[in-house]
Amino acid sequence: MAETKKKSMNAKKRADRRTYILFLLPAVLAFTLVIMVPFIQGIIYSFTDWNGISKSFNFVGLTNYANAFKDTRFMYSARVTLIFGILNFVLVNIVAFLLALLVSSKLKGRDIYRAGFFLPNLIGGIVLGYIWQFIYNSVFPKLPMAWFQNNLMLVNPKLAVWALAITSTWQYAGYIMLIYYTALQNVPADLIESAQLDGANWWQRLTKIIMPLIAPTFTITLFLTLSNSFKQFDVVLSLTNGGPSMLWNGQAIKATELISVNIYNTASVQNQMALAQAKAVLFFIALAVISFIQTSMTRRKEMDS
Repeated sequence: MAETKKKSMNAKKRADRRTYILFLLPAVLAFTLVIMVPFIQGIIYSFTDWNGISKSFNFVGLTNYANAFKDTRFMYSARVTLIFGILNFVLVNIVAFLLALLVSSKLKGRDIYRAGFFLPNLIGGIVLGYIWQFIYNSVFPKLPMAWFQNNLMLVNPKLAVWALAITSTWQYAGYIMLIYYTALQNVPADLIESAQLDGANWWQRLTKIIMPLIAPTFTITLFLTLSNSFKQFDVVLSLTNGGPSMLWNGQAIKATELISVNIYNTASVQNQMALAQAKAVLFFIALAVISFIQTSMTRRKEMDS
């Protein structure tokens, strides 16, 4: 009897395993065909002189990688991407966390505010870029403030990156806000009330109780914000198209040409597919290293808290 029952359980486990595999198969197949195969092909092409059209190509070793490091525009793109990434990373998380605290309070109509803050995230990047292009070029200069009238952000190389960061923050902060908001709802209210009765002020309750309790959420939001900041493409393309132009190390370049846009221009405009693939591989490695360092640091902080 026991042996029959054991065989029945083993048969059920095998059936369940087959069911799990069948459910996973479409997702694994799609991931393999859409992500893994092009990724591996891209790595292979980065070591060749492939032009994107011909089926034949020659292996050139590390020539494309060496040319990428010699490319002044690409090196500037790496620099401005790092600046934009850090700027956007900080702005999005600060704004999102403050908005989450706001809609978690006893503010009247907080549900309406929460929906309103999230709404920009539903707007596509291309449309968003054109909306903010109109705001920067036609609305801000008409404000009764001399600074806005004398400084067109999209034509000033020093301000264009800030314009990108503001636009990206306006779009993405609402999404990150919802993640923070969900975490804040899981903080025990009686714990906050006890700390308040013990004389802890708002800042002490926030830094000593609330933030340590939602530490795992910071790991998620910081990773999402970091990866989104460095991979920004559609907003840049529609808002500035990489411009305005400026001189850097004696060469004319585009002030907001982030790495993603530089790779696109190298492949589509300059028609140097293999070089673009090499740049993409370098970008992937850099992003993977930065993301690993960030998640390791936040997890260590999470364990300490």
